[in-house]
Amino acid sequence: MIIRQYTPGDEEQMIAVWNEVVKDGAAFPQEELLDSESGKAFFSSQTYCGVAETDDGIAGLYILHPNYIGRCGHIANASYAVASSQRGKHIGEALVLDSLQQAKRAGFLIMQFNAVVESNLSARHLYERIGFTPRGIIPNGFRRKDGQFENICPYILELKNR
Repeated sequence: MIIRQYTPGDEEQMIAVWNEVVKDGAAFPQEELLDSESGKAFFSSQTYCGVAETDDGIAGLYILHPNYIGRCGHIANASYAVASSQRGKHIGEALVLDSLQQAKRAGFLIMQFNAVVESNLSARHLYERIGFTPRGIIPNGFRRKDGQFENICPYILELKNR
């Protein structure tokens, strides 16, 4: 597996992986699926997109962008998607670590995750192992696909020592 910057030829596979996570309704706030046109616009609008490429194609991806504008534009945000068939192979960890390097290269000083779903224990354990600090709980901040509400947990990591 290699982690690299996406190219336009990756978009079809990236859209499929992204949409799988959106359809699952358990981690991403998005409800609308990407199509070819909206996917190209979405990925090209990010500060950086990385993909995890295996012999089978794109196994996962991340998007990186400012979390805020203006005086808070030094804070980054990222989202990660790994194909269900590729989970459990540490692809997510490789994507997170690469995103931290890319965020620092882009001049960001902090990485903030706004809406980590409380039951997403694998992501939460990974973030904490890497050094992210949980910053409380937002009660009922995420509406699951089944309509039930669940807490979300924001996370912060300063990039200066990475």
